[in-house]
Amino acid sequence: MTIEELKKDKPWVKRGTVVFMSDFGTVDGAVSAMHGVADEVDHGLRLEDLTHEIPQFNIWEASYRLIQAMTYWAPGTVFVCVVDPGVGSDRESVAVLTKSGHVVVTPDNGTLTHVEREVGILERRRISEAVNRLKNSQRSYTFHGRDVYAYTGARLAAGIISFDEVGPLLERRPVMLHVQDSVIKDGYIYGSIDILDTRYGSLWTNIKDTMLEEYGIGYGDDVEVTISYRGRIVYGYVLKLCRNFTEVEKGEALVYVNSLLNVGIAVNQGSFAQEYGIGTGEGWLIRLGRG
Repeated sequence: MTIEELKKDKPWVKRGTVVFMSDFGTVDGAVSAMHGVADEVDHGLRLEDLTHEIPQFNIWEASYRLIQAMTYWAPGTVFVCVVDPGVGSDRESVAVLTKSGHVVVTPDNGTLTHVEREVGILERRRISEAVNRLKNSQRSYTFHGRDVYAYTGARLAAGIISFDEVGPLLERRPVMLHVQDSVIKDGYIYGSIDILDTRYGSLWTNIKDTMLEEYGIGYGDDVEVTISYRGRIVYGYVLKLCRNFTEVEKGEALVYVNSLLNVGIAVNQGSFAQEYGIGTGEGWLIRLGRG
């Protein structure tokens, strides 16, 4: 669908749904305040939450969690994503229309990295706070999630403003974090450690299961796993590629394919990340070979 077709069809108005994500947590009233602003814009909006447990200031994880969930929502859903360590600075506040027909309202600080890479952005506009800002909030500089993003996202979802009325068109690409592409070269598979399966401490990489097939590794095979951070090796061992966790003993590590059909590294009934001190995001790389 072209940008003209999306704007004419206005799927975000038909959908009338706003999904919120932040690093605010839920121990205070910040998330409820954003919901309240959106509800005041239009009582008929459907308001949902993706997560508010992004680690504080972790733009990488915000970018990943957004793409992890976004495409499972119907086109037209508006996402308000607020992980904003630069709040109140000169970083830009934007709304983007994606090639999948979703709208994302967010600070332009890297949050859109995985959306741009995996889905694509058709158009990006700077939010004009002269018209798209909660009334009487101009003296507040540190809660744009409530005053700008929730307000603008709700107005879009309710059809009060068109996408063009968000603000001026921006031609350049959004701010992008560095992502190591997965590739087969020099006799190995290389990729990045994108994220944790947070509750269980498993590592999720950007290496597709099809790359294992292309390389010639199958279930039951031994895999040489090397993990490095900014050039320093922090883990190196031979693990088994398993269909499920019970194919190794409790407490043993394994290689598996996760729900996104990417390679993961786990400990059966344990946390691989905690046990071996492994992180995720920029600088965390993985290399796989034949064991």
